[in-house]
Amino acid sequence: MSQLVKHKPTPKDDNLIATNRKARHDYSISDTYEAGIVLTGTEIKSLRDRRVNLKDGFVQIRNGEAWLMNVHISEYAQGNQFNHDPLRNRKLLLHQKEINKLQQATKEKGITIVPLKMYLKNGFAKVLIGVATGKHEYDKREDIKARDQKRQIDRVMKHY
Repeated sequence: MSQLVKHKPTPKDDNLIATNRKARHDYSISDTYEAGIVLTGTEIKSLRDRRVNLKDGFVQIRNGEAWLMNVHISEYAQGNQFNHDPLRNRKLLLHQKEINKLQQATKEKGITIVPLKMYLKNGFAKVLIGVATGKHEYDKREDIKARDQKRQIDRVMKHY
């Protein structure tokens, strides 16, 4: 009689493709939205190989549509002459209400929309975008100081 073996569930981060760690450092994020991305065949293959860079990316609203700009998805290694342009603008799939909210938010001074994470969800590529306000240098130093203090407290509490 064989025994039933239970497998551990895979963590959610297993489908994570790329994160924009610089965004959380340079901006304070107020709202986040999940958006689908319109991709070509070679782009999704490069995405599955985790060959994506979100660092300099941003979202722009044009003609009632959201566009992901300046995100680098490398060319697919086995692609042929039909390979994609690595820095092309990609359309984001959002509800019209969400696009209108984002457009209103970006009309205010100092607010931008940045990509935070890119991941696969049920086989579809998704990007988590955030409405962001730029941080000043002293805000960044305060965040680093608070993080270091928390680490020291955790280190001390670990021994008790």
